[in-house]
Amino acid sequence: MSNLKKFGKILKRSRIEKELSLREICKLANYDPSNWSKIERGVISPPSEEKTLRKWARILGLSKKSGEFQEFIDKAAIAQGIIPQDILSKKNAVKCMPAFFRTLRNEKPTKEEVDRLVEIIRNA
Repeated sequence: MSNLKKFGKILKRSRIEKELSLREICKLANYDPSNWSKIERGVISPPSEEKTLRKWARILGLSKKSGEFQEFIDKAAIAQGIIPQDILSKKNAVKCMPAFFRTLRNEKPTKEEVDRLVEIIRNA
């Protein structure tokens, strides 16, 4: 299943759990119902504006203090195929991304790259 479809399922499940119809949630979010439906079906990407995603998370009842709130925004970024901005703003994390990507591709990172990654994780 694609990341678009995964995010769409999360969005739809969250809306249904709040007992909101498509039209009701779109009215609250000030968003086009046709596009919302396409996002739920995994046809188009969610919006990239974090302000919009935060509004959606609040409407869906996700507390800013909960891990679910940030996870919702992160999954939207993943569905768009982008790395979240707060991660990109961390210089050390960005330096380790090539090693991380190689690891995901089953390529062995260098010892220095592994050491940098371990240090970032320890300091997180």
